[in-house]
This record gives sequence, structure tokens and C-alpha cells, in this order.
Amino acid sequence: MDEIAQNDSTLAGMRKPSVDFIQETILERICFLEYVPGDQLKEAVIAREFGVSRTPVRDALSRISHLGLVETRNGVGTVVVKMSDEKIRHLYETRQELASLIGQLSPMQIDDSHRAEARKLHEQAIELRAQFEPQEFVRLNQKMQALISSLIGNQVLRDFWNQTYLQAASLWHRMADTFGDQVSDALVRETADLITALDKNDIAAVGFLQRIHIGYGYQLIRENLLGKDGEE
Repeated sequence: MDEIAQNDSTLAGMRKPSVDFIQETILERICFLEYVPGDQLKEAVIAREFGVSRTPVRDALSRISHLGLVETRNGVGTVVVKMSDEKIRHLYETRQELASLIGQLSPMQIDDSHRAEARKLHEQAIELRAQFEPQEFVRLNQKMQALISSLIGNQVLRDFWNQTYLQAASLWHRMADTFGDQVSDALVRETADLITALDKNDIAAVGFLQRIHIGYGYQLIRENLLGKDGEE
């Protein structure tokens, strides 16, 4: 990890990593389960890794705590949160309702760049299905998330959409580790449906299809993850 952070810092022009960069790196590690629920995130250790003071690390962790992914515990410090089954259910209920609003609240204009990105993602999803790799699956989901987010014109809706995605991302890495065939098939179908909606210039259909696929995703999670390893 130290080497990766140093390389990224060098590419940025030898400047010390920003709060945004530290935040995104920690978020990626949580999404990829490099930091798992219960792990303690020590400010001093992270600060040494990135070659910064504890202040930007503290700011990054504070932002992540607002996403509900970490919390501060007395006598322990900042730890990665494990979501209860009930919270996961509430999260997916919320994501489905947010998806319904994508085509209603100040949607962006669909253009050729959106269509091209969707086709690229679909091709990559097909390749992934042939040779599955969990981290690549999570990365493709992140790209899909970025594409959908770029179609949301309402800033408040976009912020909530991104927040709930980040809260759900680590669940999909857990799914990918064990149920690669199911999740890769689902991604191929989702990208194919997205292409159809974008080709028809139908932003409302984008939201409707997202709602359907989020519901399908939660069904897989409910059947394969919930209640399997207990709750905190």
C-alpha cells in the first residue's frame, strides 16, 4: 500500500496527497474489503503511509463517518462498521426509491458519450463473465455507478445516490468472492438494459431499470449473505 500511495503522489506532481485522495483511497480499501468490519483505522499509521500530518487523515475519516462506513468508539478509535441485516434492508429500500427519482428531478441530457461508455461497460462485463475476477467486478460496478451518477442533474439526489452506493459496495465484493457466476450474469444484463434505455433517449427508463436491478441485487444478498454470519 505504501508503494501505491507514493506512486500516486509522485504522479500528482510530488505534492502531498490531498484529503480527497486519502478519502478515496480509504473508501476503495473498504469497498475491496482490504479494510474489513471491525478493523481499526489508526490516524498515525495512515498519516505515516501518506506522508502527511494527522489532520488531513482525521478530515478524511470524518467525511467517511458521515457515509456510515466507519465510526468512532470510546477507547478503541475509528473502526470500519459492519452493517446489520436491518440496515442493509433499509439501505436497499432507499436505493430503490432514489432510483425512481433519476428521471424526475432535473435529469441530465443523454449524449453519445453516455452511450459509448455503456457499450464499453457491457463489453467489459461480457469479458469478465468469461474470466471472472472479484476486484474487476467491483471496479466495473464503480464505473457503472459513475455513469449513472453523471445522468443525475439534481445535486442532492446525486449525493444521496453516491452515498448509498458506497455503503453497499463492500457487500458486492463479498458476493463476488463466492457467487461470481450470478453477479457477473447480473452485470451483463444490467449493462445491456442500460444501453437500450440510453439508445431510446429515455432517462426515466434508466431510473426504472436501476430500481429493478437494485431489487434483484438485494434479493441475491438476502438469499446468500444476510443472517449467515450474525449481527453486531
